[in-house]
Amino acid sequence: MRLRSVAIALCCGLGLTAGAWAQIKIGQTAGFSGPVAAGVKETTDGAKLYLNSVNAAGGINGQSIELISLDDKFEPPLAAENAKKLIEQGVLALFLNRGTPHSQAILPLLAEHKLALVAPSTGAMLLHKPVNPYVFNVRATYQREAERAIQHLVGMGVSRIALAQVDDSFGADAATGALKGLQVAKLQAVAHLVFPRVKPDLVPLMAQLAKADVQALLFIGSGDTVVEGIQALRAAGSNAQVATLSNNASAGFVKRLDKLGRGVIVSQVFPSERSLNTPMIREAHELAKAAGLAELTPSNLEGFAAAKVLVAGLRKAGKDLSRASLVRALDGLGKYDLGGLELQFSSTDHTGLDYADLAIIGPDGKFWR
Repeated sequence: MRLRSVAIALCCGLGLTAGAWAQIKIGQTAGFSGPVAAGVKETTDGAKLYLNSVNAAGGINGQSIELISLDDKFEPPLAAENAKKLIEQGVLALFLNRGTPHSQAILPLLAEHKLALVAPSTGAMLLHKPVNPYVFNVRATYQREAERAIQHLVGMGVSRIALAQVDDSFGADAATGALKGLQVAKLQAVAHLVFPRVKPDLVPLMAQLAKADVQALLFIGSGDTVVEGIQALRAAGSNAQVATLSNNASAGFVKRLDKLGRGVIVSQVFPSERSLNTPMIREAHELAKAAGLAELTPSNLEGFAAAKVLVAGLRKAGKDLSRASLVRALDGLGKYDLGGLELQFSSTDHTGLDYADLAIIGPDGKFWR
């Protein structure tokens, strides 16, 4: 038995065909605990909706898809450690990881083992340009989202806009888009605050913004941090309009905000979860209903779309499924209709979708478009 396990591990490590194992193993490392846990659970649940439906219909060439998920607690070093463990276990690809610095930590492993990272749950520009041959994005970039949010605030007649960003690659990346939006509007940020990713002290920073009498704040950070920041901002007496990015487009984020959530703008990278005229949304609703899921969230849809792209690649790779054949299949996927949303991959473009919109949290705790 031990020799057989070693043989399978060797085959997987060499990227040989999937016949060596009973299931198609896909690996995921993400913060199932920690500050992004709510969003991670929702994206993963959305992915499982589609993957379970594929397995129920016979899988891929008779093989079921097994998603192996490890908790990295939203810590980049642990994300890299988990990814290495998953690769050693023989996963065919990595999938739906969470976080920009976390993705950076994984990138060297992709090149070393020549396997795909499909649908990283981050809009980091570094995953888009230059094109990484092993990274296949599904969602729009954070820079696109942040610029769109600034355009919206300016369109509302707001001119005194502040930025607050986490001090990691995610924060710097998104802030680049926001500053571009301000530049186009011929404005400068009233304040541009940077806070640490670990144990940020937001109370004095939010008091500073309240004293500056800002009209709007674009808050770039993880869910729990943004919630704490909004609480501190309101406690400091500021009624500034708050906007944040799609990494916080989850029901868990809204629930944590409670009454303070009303009126907060959250950018979106997919059509409304209630847009049943979009075939992909309608399909997700039908599967959710069959699975007993009460409602869909934007994060559910991100996971659902990610799973559709993964499965499209697996099917295109054919019967001789391997790490290499999956990379080739995704690279040559061309135009792929997710269901009212068209994605396109080629050897020179792994961007995926460029959809960016805005929603506001309504009094019912739902995202209004």
